[in-house]
Amino acid sequence: MDYEVIRYRIETITSRIKEIGGEVQEVIIDEPASLEQIIKTEEQLGVRLPESFKKVLKEFSGNFSLRWFLPDNMEQPNEFREIFSGRPHWSLELLSQFEEDRMGWIENVFPNPEDEYDVIWHNKLAFCEVGNGDYLAFDMSNTEDDAPIVYLSHDNGEGHGYKIANNFIEFVDNWSRIGFVGSEDWQWLLFTTSPDSGIVADGEAAKRLRTWFGLDI
Repeated sequence: MDYEVIRYRIETITSRIKEIGGEVQEVIIDEPASLEQIIKTEEQLGVRLPESFKKVLKEFSGNFSLRWFLPDNMEQPNEFREIFSGRPHWSLELLSQFEEDRMGWIENVFPNPEDEYDVIWHNKLAFCEVGNGDYLAFDMSNTEDDAPIVYLSHDNGEGHGYKIANNFIEFVDNWSRIGFVGSEDWQWLLFTTSPDSGIVADGEAAKRLRTWFGLDI
């Protein structure tokens, strides 16, 4: 991954949001995580982190957060009417808390691994809190070094169980190309073509979004 390209996309997105009268509340790109920090977190969690995730943590940032909002009075094309914000984030330090939260959902709400809805919450590693009770998570089932990313919905969201990307590097690359639109499933589902397609950054919907936003990314 070319991290300078990712930085350029972040700058392009935030500049454009400001130009159209939106609000950029937060841009945090902390220093890369050390190998020691990663190993300590793996020991706390009792799992090995996916390789592509570790690569980004070590080479780009151990704690990244961007938060933007469109202007309230902005007229939007009908197909993009559900898009209002973007809030990508990940943090090595917060992984344990997110995992504790995920396990709480399993214990109290989704305990049955034989249930087709409940089982989606099992054998995962949550890394991004959506903000509405949902999570983005690594699917740790039957993987060796890397893991795809899936959506965990707590309330029958349409995106529950959708694969968002095959690995973390693909995830960051494709998500950044659609402006890091909000992590709620209703904001990014438009940019998928099936439950297993992931975000299709070169799809027609993504191209129309970039045209509408005026983003050359």
